[in-house]
Amino acid sequence: MQNILVCDDDKEIVDAIDIYLSSEGFHVIKAYDGYEALDLLEENEVDLMIVDVMMPGLDGIHTTRKVRETSSIPIIILSAKSEDNDKILGLNIGADDYITKPFNPLELVARVKSQLRRYTLLGNINQQQENEHIFKCGGLQINDDNKEVTVDDELIKLTPIEYNILLLLVRNAGKVFSIDEIYEQIWNEEAIGADNTVAVHIRHIREKIEINPREPRYLKVVWGVGYKIEKQ
Repeated sequence: MQNILVCDDDKEIVDAIDIYLSSEGFHVIKAYDGYEALDLLEENEVDLMIVDVMMPGLDGIHTTRKVRETSSIPIIILSAKSEDNDKILGLNIGADDYITKPFNPLELVARVKSQLRRYTLLGNINQQQENEHIFKCGGLQINDDNKEVTVDDELIKLTPIEYNILLLLVRNAGKVFSIDEIYEQIWNEEAIGADNTVAVHIRHIREKIEINPREPRYLKVVWGVGYKIEKQ
C-alpha cells in the first residue's frame, strides 16, 4: 500500500481526498499545515505528497522547497484559479504537477496514479536493471540504470519530471522537440495550454545543469520551434 501525504488547512478537503484515495487502495496521511507535513515526512515513508498553496504558518510553496532539499518524491500542489503565479512558482521550485480548486476528485486520483507510475519507472523504489544505459553529451551524462545525472562528474538532483524531459532530449541529442511534443511524451496526454508547464521545467533543468543558464551549453532553445540538447 502506497502512502500519500495530504496537506491542506481545510479539513473537509483533506477528508474528501482521503475518501477517494482510500477507495483506490492508497493509505492517506493527513496534515493541516506545512510544519506538520514536514514532521510526518520524517516519521513516515511517503510515496507522494499533495499540498495546498495557501496555508497559514508554512505555506505550500515553502513546504515544497523544504521537501526538495532532501527528497524527490512526486509533489502535486493544489491552488485556486486566482493563484496562477503560485502554480508556476511551485513548478519552478520542484513540484511535479498542480491541480486547480475546485477539482474533479477523479482527475486528482488519475494524476496521483500517473505521478506514481513515473516515479516507479524512474527506479526511485529500488528498481534496477541488469544492463547499463549511459547517455553522454559532452560533460553531461545520464546513467539510466541508477537514474543519476552528472555534469562534469558532479551529481545533479532532478525531480522525476525533470529527469524524464532531460532523458528524452539527451537520448535524441540534436533533435528539436516542440513544447507540445515534450508535453505529450512526458505527461502522456494531449497538450492543451502546456507552454507554461513545459517552460518552467525546462528553466529549472537549465538552472541545475548549466553553469550559466542565460548562455546554456547543453539545453538550447530553437526560437519558434522548441528545445533540443546540443550535440557535443
